[in-house]
Order: sequence, then structure tokens, then C-alpha cells
Amino acid sequence: MNKIIVALVLLAIGFTAKAQNDNDIKLAALPYYTFGKGVGLTSPDSIFKLNIRFRMQNRATYLESETDKNGVEAMVRRMRLKFDGYVGDPKFVYVVQLSFAPGDVGVIEDGDNINIIRDAVVFYRPNEHWNVGFGQTKLPGNRQRINSSGALQLTDRTINNASFNIDRDFGLQVYYLNEKPDTFSYNIKTAISTGEGRNWTKLPETGLAYTARLELYPFGAFTDNGTFFEGDIAREPTPKLMLSGVYHYNDGARRTRGTLGLELFEQRDLTSLLFDAIVKYNGWAFQTAYMNRMADNPITYNPEDSSEFRYVVAGEGFDAQASYIFPNNYEIIGRYSNQKPDQDVDLVMPETNQYSLGVTKYIWEHSLKLQAELTKTDFTLNNNDTDSWYLRFQVEIGI
Repeated sequence: MNKIIVALVLLAIGFTAKAQNDNDIKLAALPYYTFGKGVGLTSPDSIFKLNIRFRMQNRATYLESETDKNGVEAMVRRMRLKFDGYVGDPKFVYVVQLSFAPGDVGVIEDGDNINIIRDAVVFYRPNEHWNVGFGQTKLPGNRQRINSSGALQLTDRTINNASFNIDRDFGLQVYYLNEKPDTFSYNIKTAISTGEGRNWTKLPETGLAYTARLELYPFGAFTDNGTFFEGDIAREPTPKLMLSGVYHYNDGARRTRGTLGLELFEQRDLTSLLFDAIVKYNGWAFQTAYMNRMADNPITYNPEDSSEFRYVVAGEGFDAQASYIFPNNYEIIGRYSNQKPDQDVDLVMPETNQYSLGVTKYIWEHSLKLQAELTKTDFTLNNNDTDSWYLRFQVEIGI
């Protein structure tokens, strides 16, 4: 009897061992999952990696204006999916970002492309310093535009970013990165692109856009890539400063804002200068920006109807923004923006001043936060003054 029991036990152990071995083989054929910035999948042989993220912004706004109808606006402002990782070798990185909210896609008109694709780019990173990208993504423009809209302190970027930024484009980008934590550092970022903006497939053009950005970090790099998000949620233990400048030239631009806007009736050469400064220390943050777009003869006329015209959004803008985050992760933010049109378009483009006050509660840094904002905007056009204001509540969530 004892021999039978022993034989059964040994047989059970054998079956268990075989099942465990079979299970190990099966598990080894599955991807590895990681959770951090999104959900990651890596093949067992590490030939590829896929990271999946999403984010959305839901907002409700009460608007009041002297010229437009007052009312309540509620919408999904942004809804985006992002995929990134590498294929074959970690030196070859890809980034794909898709947008689905109406405000992201925009109004689809006859002859226009749907604007679901925001980013579709592959990078080659041979070492820690060099980064070469090919495809459609953000140009190395002004700081606030480079930052994700999910990393903002207020519910949207400034009026000057809306008018003068250089946005996304298709082309070749080459970066030299030399950031160090506690000593003087710098980055050099360059791009050659089509100059027509994202998802452009209309008439081919020989004119290109050329962009160069220089970033200086006198006291070393920010904690946790702190230049890529607004506010000092990392609570820098020592003062950090970033100074940057951008030169952008768009040869034969077809649109009113270079890579954005309506199509001009005639092409124009555009030159943009963008400057930024950011300071962070112990919960305090301050950032300022200057933007300038220039063009000769910025107004274009319809050759079939001289009463119809479109103009390059030319002029200059100044932004200043300050904030403090309390230990309980509530933050107060104040911002001022001034926008002055070029003298050639000041009869059709108003001078604008905007004042914003906001309160943000960070639940999980910028990935889950509640935002409230009150903004007043003053317009001056042909010596006539008008104003508007809005009160907005927004929820940002993402992984």
C-alpha cells in the first residue's frame, strides 16, 4: 500500500513538473507587460517594444462677449491616442499620435485631408547626444508649443501661441543633446521641413522651411525633464533656468500662419523669431516668451475678386506667467499676454491683451488634474475697444 502511495506521489510530482515546464514555455512566448508611462508590451526576444497611452480633456465654459452671443460651451476638447516604442533595435524609435476630438480634427472641407494624424515619425538615436527624426511631428519651436497640451497649467496655450507658433510639419530633424544635471548644459535642435503643416498632400512645392533652436541651461537640466511641463511640481531643490531662441524661415508659405491657417491667394516668405525663459525653484515657477512673425506684403488678394483677401498673421507677442504650488498640490497661476499686429495688417488684425487667473489641483501630477480658469480678453481695432471673458472648468486625465 505504501509503495502505491509513493508511486502516485511521484507521478503527481512528475505531472506538476511537466505542467510547470509547459507553462514556462507558454509564458515565454508572451509579451512582457510594464506599467509606468502608459502600458508597455515588449517581445520576449526584445526585438520590439510598444507603449500605449491615451489622454482626454473634458471642459465646460461660460462665455460672455460684447460682439458674440453669450452662452455655455461643453465639449471634449482633446481625445488622443499615442503609440511609441522601438523595432529591431532600441536605437530606432517610433512615435504615432492620433487625435479624435472635433477641435483637434477640425472642420473637413472639400479637397482637404482629415487631420487625425498628429505625429508619425521615426527617430534614430545612435547615442545619448544625437537624435535624428524623419516624419511628421512638432517642429523645435517655442517652449510652450513643444510642451504637450496635457502639461499646461492653464486650460490652453496663450493667444500668441495660437497666432505665431510654428506647429507640426513633415521633414527631417537633427538634435544634439547635451544636458547635465548640475552644470552648464545646452541643446541644439534643427529641422528642414515642407513648411505646409501636417497632413498636406496638395500641390507639391520646392520651397522648404528651416528651423533652428538653441537651449541653454546655466545651472544644469531640470528635474524629471521639467522643461516639458509647466509649474514646479518637481519642487526644484536648487534654482533652475532655461533660456532659448528659435529662428524659423518658411520659403513660399501657402498658409496664413505658415504651417497653419487658411490658404493664402499668393505665397509669401515668412520669418519667425521665438524666445523663451523659464525659472523654477521650490514650488515657484515663472516663464516668459516673445514671438515675432514677419512677411513682406502680408495681405494677398483673390485674383478673381479683389474685394476678397487673406493676410499673413504678422506681428509680435509677449507672454508672462507665474505660479506657486502648495504642499497639498493646489496651484495658483497668473498669466498676461499682449499681441500687436504688424502695421501692414493692423486695420484687419486687432491688438489684444489677455489676463488669466487659474487654480489647478494635481491628483496625479499632470496626468490627472482639475483646472479652473477665469480669462478676460481686450481687443482694439481701428480705435474701437471690445472685450470678452470666460470662466472654465476642465478635467485632464491620461496615462
